[in-house]
Amino acid sequence: MYTAFKHLHSVMAYVLLLGLVLSIIYTLINYLSKKPFTDTTRKIALIGLISAHLQLLIGFVLYFVSPVGISNATEGFMKDSGSRLYILEHPLTMIVAIVLITVGYSGAKRLTDNNKRYKRILIFYTLGLLLILLRIPWSVWPA
Repeated sequence: MYTAFKHLHSVMAYVLLLGLVLSIIYTLINYLSKKPFTDTTRKIALIGLISAHLQLLIGFVLYFVSPVGISNATEGFMKDSGSRLYILEHPLTMIVAIVLITVGYSGAKRLTDNNKRYKRILIFYTLGLLLILLRIPWSVWPA
C-alpha cells in the first residue's frame, strides 16, 4: 500500500504543478486581455484547486503509512534535516500552500469585479505554487 501511494503522490505532483501553471497562465492571459471572468475561467481555476486537494489527501495518507512520516518522529528528529523535512517542513508548507490556493479560489468566487477576481487567483495561486516548489524534496523526486 505504501509503494502505491508513494507513486500516486509522485504522479499527482506533476498533475498539481501542471494544473496550477495552467490556471495561472490562463488567468493571466485573460486578466491582461481584460476579458470577463467566465465560467470557463472558474473551471480552469477549479482544476488547480481540485488537484491540490487530491494531492493533500494522498499526502496525508502517506504521512501516516510512510516509514519517513510521523512514525519516524522520535526524539531529536529536528536535528536531522531529512527527518525534519518529511515530518514537519514538507507537510506544513504544503498545507499552507493549499490553504492559500483555496482562499484564492473561494475569494474569487465571491467577488463581482473581474479584475479583482483575476488578481485574487493570480496572487494566491502563485504564492501557493511558489511554496510548493520551495518544499518539494527535489533530491528524491520523483521517487
